[in-house]
Amino acid sequence: MIPKRLYTYAGWLLRVALIVLFVRDLAPIKPRVHLDLPQTVVTEHPAVCVHTRLTDEVEEWKIQRTLQMVREMGAATIVEYFPWPYAERNRGTYNWTHADRIMRHAANQGLTVIARLDRSPAWARPPIQEKVTTLTYLEEEYFDEFAAFVGAFVNRYSTLYGDQLRGVIIWNEPNLSLEWGGRAPDPEAYTELLRQAYAAAHAANPDITVFGAALAPTTEAEDSSAGMNEIDYLTRMYAAGAAGTFDVLAVHTYGFTQPATTDPDPDVINFRRIELLREVMIAHGDGDTPMTITESGWNDDPRWTNAVRPVQRITYTLAAFQMVEAWPWVDHLCLWIFRQPADHRNRRDMYYSLVSSDFYAKPIYEVIQAYAHDWENPYLP
Repeated sequence: MIPKRLYTYAGWLLRVALIVLFVRDLAPIKPRVHLDLPQTVVTEHPAVCVHTRLTDEVEEWKIQRTLQMVREMGAATIVEYFPWPYAERNRGTYNWTHADRIMRHAANQGLTVIARLDRSPAWARPPIQEKVTTLTYLEEEYFDEFAAFVGAFVNRYSTLYGDQLRGVIIWNEPNLSLEWGGRAPDPEAYTELLRQAYAAAHAANPDITVFGAALAPTTEAEDSSAGMNEIDYLTRMYAAGAAGTFDVLAVHTYGFTQPATTDPDPDVINFRRIELLREVMIAHGDGDTPMTITESGWNDDPRWTNAVRPVQRITYTLAAFQMVEAWPWVDHLCLWIFRQPADHRNRRDMYYSLVSSDFYAKPIYEVIQAYAHDWENPYLP
């Protein structure tokens, strides 16, 4: 005879199973992803560009929707990050799945891609028993391995998408210790990395554009362990023979609390600090090499001392676009950051973004959209 308590337990399990099935059926179905007919970006201001940062977006429909909104805003160019460890986790074997997805949807939306390439896979760093290192640590003996990845990336996406891969940025902010493996910045070593990557990229596609890494704007003292002033860093790069190892210099230029029009000052971080870098290029006979602003913008976080009010952010951003279009030596102003996968993951970036993680277009998105299409825009002077 079966005990009564077993009947009770079985009934409880059945009820739980029915509830789970019911709740599952109520869950929204993820949108199916299919490519639209090939799109074309409509814009009157091709300098408008955004940094999309889809690296950590795992849902394909969100990648597609992000890039649709970029096109609808009127930005024809994006900067996107493709980490080396994602592609070559195992030495000598490439997995392009995630990069393929992003490039496919970008091409379908008619967007040109500037690809930032950096970070190091575990096999390219010392064993943890010898030295604790970060993803930004790369010793010189592995520079050729990184260059091979750059060449493979350029070869693949130039072949698949032609000119829609505009170029590759070699590393990111190497003048910061954080971005140079926790070590003191080394302009001479970075110049050698750039030289090898440049050769590999152009061997894969002679017409590809190689960008020198954007340097972090910083006023760190000369003996700082955190980083090196980017003006000094670029000067030392040229002394190490950097001229001719990049086709365009990428630049990060943030405004913080200053208007876009504030004069450049070696002791102040503001938007026009880019002009100080330009002076270094001209002083070293490299004035014909253009610049691209691959990160920039203002933050409207109400709790951050380096932020501005939302209306200030809008007016400063529009002024920056107009200034860049008047500079013949800068071709794009790419704002950081279009959208992040989850707002709660990074409060600071949430207030740099143009679109929320759930695809709510913020007022600054709508104002840039109006600017890009020459619609009536009440914020224009």
